[in-house]
Amino acid sequence: MCGIVGLHLRDPALYPRLGELLTGMLDQMCERGPDSAGMAVYGDSNWSPAGAATVSLLDVAEPATDLAARVAAAIGMRVDGIELAPTTVLTAATGAAELADAARRAAPGARLIGFGDDLTVLKGVGDPSALARRFGLPDAAGHQGVAHTRMATESAVTAAGSHPFSVGPDQCLVHNGSFSNHMSVKHELERAGVVFDSENDTEVAARFLARQLAEGADLEKALRLLAERFDGFYTLLVAHKESFAVVRDPIACKPAVIAETGRWVAMASEYRALADLPGIDTAHIFEPVPEEVYVWHRQ
Repeated sequence: MCGIVGLHLRDPALYPRLGELLTGMLDQMCERGPDSAGMAVYGDSNWSPAGAATVSLLDVAEPATDLAARVAAAIGMRVDGIELAPTTVLTAATGAAELADAARRAAPGARLIGFGDDLTVLKGVGDPSALARRFGLPDAAGHQGVAHTRMATESAVTAAGSHPFSVGPDQCLVHNGSFSNHMSVKHELERAGVVFDSENDTEVAARFLARQLAEGADLEKALRLLAERFDGFYTLLVAHKESFAVVRDPIACKPAVIAETGRWVAMASEYRALADLPGIDTAHIFEPVPEEVYVWHRQ
């Protein structure tokens, strides 16, 4: 079934409350996905310091500080490690791709789950509310956040199989539903040299989207191409450090509601996740139209 929540802040006065607000939204979606959960936060100064890149990893077989020291020795600069088990977060004043490559070399058995200049991805198995608090999400700040509660249907219950899927710089995607033709798309991408980390159908969509963006499409065009190519029932929320987007399949059987004010834009699988947001009583609230791509850009 799965639950999606996302919050795009327009008013900088709300940035210190991003984690608090996103956690409250996530709490309302636990019944929709009790297996595992994932969160993506854009702009937190502790997890993604200004002027530094951030890499998120799973399956690291050593303490975060030890891995950070080995990566620092390899790239010749300071690297900080944050232990948010089962996620390990590394930050350094270098490019995101460079830090990701160095982390892969230093920990070849680990799985990269997010990288960028503004993005931190956290994943785990178990009760989503408990995970959020263990990670410290309520205290996070930033300008945008996405979270997902998962009820597994297409692959095993693992932290790696939880959403969001982040396979391009400062990009992430969360999904409620299932794709019926994802294997054919996956085989096409593999023939083009794309490497996959899981058997999850959502990863196929994330890698398709990342490929379109890398080839020059903007987010709206990339999502239109995805909607043309993928069959199934789905609601997708896609985030980038400068944008926030929603699209549903032609039948739109997977629930979604959007609320918008001058201070924020929010999306969730159910209205109850939006009910406590500041100013919700005067928000423009609507259900996204099937196949229409909605995109909001950072102001």
